[in-house]
Amino acid sequence: MSDSVQLIVGLANPGSQYQNTRHNAGEWFVQEIARRYNATLKLENKFYGFTAQVTINGQDVKLLIPTTFMNKSGQAIAAMAQFYKIPTEQILVAHDELDLPPGIAKFKRGGGHGGHNGLRDTISRLANNKEFLRLRLGIGHPGHKDKVTGYVLGKAPASEQTSIDAAVDEAARCTELWFKDGFNKAMNRLHSFKA
Repeated sequence: MSDSVQLIVGLANPGSQYQNTRHNAGEWFVQEIARRYNATLKLENKFYGFTAQVTINGQDVKLLIPTTFMNKSGQAIAAMAQFYKIPTEQILVAHDELDLPPGIAKFKRGGGHGGHNGLRDTISRLANNKEFLRLRLGIGHPGHKDKVTGYVLGKAPASEQTSIDAAVDEAARCTELWFKDGFNKAMNRLHSFKA
């Protein structure tokens, strides 16, 4: 099982009204990776999203921010994975995570969707293969499941946003470390970080 990553995806909802909402944390991560490598994300209709390519520690990596709505994220991911013949195990999906507080981020391999519609669709479009890697970006929980939709589609208060941004920045640094020194080293560093 290889820990190398060929595709990094940031889950989001399209449109300016969603740009700064908690549900788009995955997009912020991919934008940060693109920024670090001076890559411009360009709309590519055949992949239903914005794409770019960067080279991290000598390895070419595709970036993708789907422009489908969250519950159709897998359409974009599957299109790109099939076109470039990227194995599911070499896809990293960055997404907002209710079960972690703002300022915490964790890498994870495989697992269920935990009620996240973007992950649910991704799993189903990748032939129910759950073995892709995830970057879970903590956004906190509103306290009751009935409030989740409004919460993820809302903007975080400034203090929480600062913590989320710090975790996104640290996750980008740890991703670079992953390409250089391996997954375990990167995971240990990221999991000890708290903004």
